[in-house]
Amino acid sequence: MASSEAMPFHPTVVFDEPYWVHDFTRPSPDSWSAPHRYSVGRYDEHRPAMYTTELFGGERDHHVGLDLGGPAGTPVHAFEAGTVVAITVNDEDGSYGPTLITKHRVRLPTQVGGPLADHASEFWVLYGHLSWDSIAHWSPGASFERGQVLAVMGEEHENGGWPPHVHVQMSLHEPEDGDLPGVVKGEDRENALALYPDPRLICGPLY
Repeated sequence: MASSEAMPFHPTVVFDEPYWVHDFTRPSPDSWSAPHRYSVGRYDEHRPAMYTTELFGGERDHHVGLDLGGPAGTPVHAFEAGTVVAITVNDEDGSYGPTLITKHRVRLPTQVGGPLADHASEFWVLYGHLSWDSIAHWSPGASFERGQVLAVMGEEHENGGWPPHVHVQMSLHEPEDGDLPGVVKGEDRENALALYPDPRLICGPLY
């Protein structure tokens, strides 16, 4: 479990107890459940047999966001100040459900590494699988401060059919229509990773 001192920004989800880091590269047994209430689903992970709804076309199974799991209603905080760009519902079976997209221009720390480090960078962040009631008050152009609660995690019945969690995805290009492909084909992995940097740049070294 990473210490708060290692995180240059406010935690997106405050893990105030131990959390589990999933390995979705192989299916979990039907009877298995995570040993902790909080969990992390990894960035840049091949997840065969997970994405079975029509949305993924039987081909998209490489995850290019970061999943932070917790009980429904768990707050999702702003890692840093920014503005709201879009509020929408991606309502396809298996999609994000209620979704919030924010815009930031911040200096990312050198020690985190990566192509965005050590200079002020403009980028967008998509937060998916939220509760609609928690984001309905936002409007495009609204500003928020570091650490402010942006939303809460949604129940399975409204978040696309997934156990409660927030999908966090950075993008170097502004998302269109309140959406980003959080899962891509294996052949598109390299291009996707260049466009969608590792969210641990803003969420900290969670694994």
